[in-house]
This record gives sequence, C-alpha cells and structure tokens, in this order.
Amino acid sequence: MKRIYSFIAAMLFVLAAMAEGQAKYVFYFIGDGMGVNQINVTETYLAALKGRIGIEPILMSEFPVVGLVNTYSATNGVTDSAAGGTALASGHKTKNGAIGVLEDLQTPVTSIAQWAKNAGKAVGVATTVAITHATPASFYGHQPKRQMYYELGQDLCKSGFDFFAGSDFHRPNTKEGEPTLRQQAQAAGYTILTGGYKEYQKKGLKAEKLIMLQSDEQNEKLESDHLPYSLDQTKNDLTLEQIVRAGINYLTSKNTDGFFFQIEGGMIDYACHRNDIGNAINEVLDLDKAVKVAYEFYQQHPDETIIVITADHETGGLVMGTGPYELHTDLLRFQHKSIDELKWMLREQYKRAPKKFTWTAVEKVLKEQMGFGAGITLNDKQRERLQNRWNAIEKAISENGKVNDRINDLCETTKHILSEVAHISWASGGHSNGYVPVYAIGPGTEVFQGRIDNIEIAPAMARIAGYPAE
Repeated sequence: MKRIYSFIAAMLFVLAAMAEGQAKYVFYFIGDGMGVNQINVTETYLAALKGRIGIEPILMSEFPVVGLVNTYSATNGVTDSAAGGTALASGHKTKNGAIGVLEDLQTPVTSIAQWAKNAGKAVGVATTVAITHATPASFYGHQPKRQMYYELGQDLCKSGFDFFAGSDFHRPNTKEGEPTLRQQAQAAGYTILTGGYKEYQKKGLKAEKLIMLQSDEQNEKLESDHLPYSLDQTKNDLTLEQIVRAGINYLTSKNTDGFFFQIEGGMIDYACHRNDIGNAINEVLDLDKAVKVAYEFYQQHPDETIIVITADHETGGLVMGTGPYELHTDLLRFQHKSIDELKWMLREQYKRAPKKFTWTAVEKVLKEQMGFGAGITLNDKQRERLQNRWNAIEKAISENGKVNDRINDLCETTKHILSEVAHISWASGGHSNGYVPVYAIGPGTEVFQGRIDNIEIAPAMARIAGYPAE
C-alpha cells in the first residue's frame, strides 16, 4: 500500500513539474467563511427545489480536483481572515489579525500577486466587500493589524497592481491633513469608476490602472463596507459576476504575458456570522456565478488557464440537522431579503410613517419577504416569540425608547426561525476550525487533491504558473 501511495505522489509531482510555467492565466477564488457544509447545504437546497433528496452540484464542486484544507493560524487553532488570507496569499502562517507579515508583526512576506507582477503578469484583486478588508489586503498589504485600513489603503496605492474592485476603501479612508485614499489612488495613476459595469464598458479600457467601486449611494447606505447581498441586489447594483467579466476584459487588454486574478466572495462570511441561512446559500451561489465567468474563459484557453477555489476558514459552525432526521431546506426559497435588509426595511418603514407602523404592517413584510404565512407555517411557540418581540417594539415606541434596537431583535428572531424550519443549526456567530474545500481545474492542479494545508496553495500555484516565489 505504501508503494502505491509513493507512486501516486511521485506521479503528481511529475505532472506538476510538467505543468510549471504553463498556466498563463490564473484565477484564485476565495469564499470567505465557506466551509464544506456551506457547499453541502447549497447543493442540498438546490436538490430540494427540484423536489428530491440529495444534492444538485454547483459548478465549482464539479471541478475534477477536490481536496480538504486545514486553516489554523500560527498562534490559534481558529484563524481569522487576516491570518487566513495571509496564509493563502503568501504561503506563510501568521498571528491572527496580522496582514502580510510574520507573527513577529514586523517581517513582511510577499504574496502570489506580487510574484505574478514581478513575473510580468497583469494583476487583479477583487472582492464583494471593501478593497481594504483582510482577504484582499493580504495580497498587497503589510500591516500588524487588519484594522489599519488607512495604512492598508496606502499599501494598495503603492502596489501598482493593475485592477482592483470592491465596495470602496473601508473606514478610515482618510486622515486629518492628508488626501483621501481615493485621491492618493488617483495620484498613483488609478482611474476610479463608480458607475457600475456600464461605466466600465465606456471608460474602463482607457485607464492605465483601474479601481471599480460601487455607487456612492450604495456606499452611503452600506457604510462603504460591502456590495449588497445577492438577495438584496437591484438591476443597477455592481455584482461580483460583473466584476469578474470586467476584470478579465481589462487584464487581457494589458498586453502582458497573462494575468493573475484573485477574487473573493466576501459576504458568505458576513451571512454566516449572522447565521442568516438563506442569505448564506445565495452568497455561495453568487460566488459560483462568478466562477462560471472564469470557467467560460478557461474553456477558451484550457491548456493555459488554472482556476483554484478555496476558503480562508469556515464561519458559523453550520450543521444540517437539529435532532430530527429530516431537512426542509426547500422552505428557504421563501426568504427574499437578507436579515440585514429586513432590519433596514422595517426601520425605514417606522421612520417614514411611525403611526402606520403596526403589527399588521410588520406581518405583511414578514409574509412577503420571509414567507411567514405564505409557504412557511409557524408553530404556536414561534408565533408567540414574534409577538413578544412586537410587544417590546410597542413598548419602546410608547416610551420613546430604542425602537431600532427592538426592531433588530424582531429580525434576529426571524432568522432563528428560518433556520429552525429548515432544520439548520449553528455552533456560533464566529469562525470554526472546520475543513474548507479546495476545487481546481487546469494543468498541474492535481497537486491540490487530498488533504493539504492552506500555506501549500499559493506556492503550488506559483510553480504551476512559473512565478518565482520570493
């Protein structure tokens, strides 16, 4: 048996060696918070929509190479996104909270994005959250604390990478007496577009270097923190699918010998931190749509393209099952808005017309947006819990108390009920040390098969693409 394993390992090494330098185009997808159960529940949900028990595979899980990844950091059994991102970007573990430095918080480490740039490739970094959040920042930044958003924004401007996309620079985006990060980016040669994909089509290819951000209107509503959840998007919102299309178009226009493109589905993590199950499923599907765009490109260049998809950690301790041996994930189809959006809708409804803010009006919203009473039948205890939350809202209104906080409590109960009816359970609102998946396709990606550590991924991708790792 040992001889067989040794032979397989040797063959994988040979295949990887043969592929070195062949990958002209490299896609690196990271589903923040996307553990194996986030994939499993999504595929179980899709099968349930078709009226059957089982799974309906999404594209990424159909890739020929599948593995499991350990995610612990240098100092903790459970990583955060900064240490996880640094490991995935550079092949080095570090302390939780650190970006692009070793655990001494001083020694910088370079990322695969920098290796690609040094090799003459065009480089793109994209996300559904702020471009200075932990995961994207791990590919260009070097700071001891992930909360150093201003300094990370300056690192971005100094990187010289060709393409960035996300919601905006995160808070703080300026310091007293200094230019804003947008101004610093423009001074560094970046054109900033905030008009969505249509504006990119008109102006994008004229830019020497490009930053795509969502509209200022959305950034005001969402505090420059993230794009709208896929459940909440309107036709005018910037989407990850559009970002990937724009990024491919822009990076291929640079007339370099290929590109490296890192893409994060950052709001899987957000949804799972909130234990918002229907929202989490839709964020996984949103990432898969973006993968499909890359896969279309792969089909045109199969011998020169690799796509690798993984995650920095699992979020929420998601489990399908609450005791009874059954699932009802099909009921999640009645959730039409994220819980965050539900909170905003009800707060705005009260703000606009406080006298018309009644239990009947709230019930109508819960019916239309969450399916309560329209597809989802609540039991007596669940109805009582919602009624108690409403009673607390009425009391806050009469006492001029914290009405928004009590509205938030109602929405929190709503999300718990959604998990209950689907028979989904959560261990926490934080990260776990659960395995995350790795999926890959393209020459040389066989090295990602089996169980690997997160620090193995970037160096292996660099070998396949022929980037000198530094």
